[in-house]
Amino acid sequence: MNFVLADTQAIVWYLHDLPRLSRAADVALTASAQAGRIYISVVTLIEVDYLTGKKSFPYPNALKNLFTHAADPNSPLEVLPVTIDVARAVGQVPKIEVPDMPDRIIAATAVAHRLPIVSSDTDIRGSATLKSLIPVIW
Repeated sequence: MNFVLADTQAIVWYLHDLPRLSRAADVALTASAQAGRIYISVVTLIEVDYLTGKKSFPYPNALKNLFTHAADPNSPLEVLPVTIDVARAVGQVPKIEVPDMPDRIIAATAVAHRLPIVSSDTDIRGSATLKSLIPVIW
C-alpha cells in the first residue's frame, strides 16, 4: 500500500501549486493517488477555511476544491475524522517538537492510521519522535 496522509500545505500545493512541492512529496502524493487514496485530516478542511479568510492566502478556491474532491467518489481524496484513536495519538506527538495544535492533530491522524505523512512543516519534519513512529516525507 502506497497511501499517505498529506498535511494542509502539501494537499493545497498538490491541488493548486504543484511546483511548490518537493520532488519526494510530489512522487509520494502521485503514487498515493494512483493507488487510490490520498488521506487528509478533517483538521485540514478547518485550517483551509481559516486561511481562506486571510489576504495572504493565495488559493481562494482551495476550500471549495477540497470539499469537491472529498465528495467525489472518483477522487482519491479521503478525509479522516478526529477519533478517539487520533486523540490518543496526539499524546505521542510531543508539544515541544510540534507546538502548533492543528499540526499535532494532523500528525496524530497519520500516527493513528499508520500512514506516512507528507509535510513541508519544519516542526513535523524535524520531530525525531514523529519520525520514529511513521515516515515523514518532504
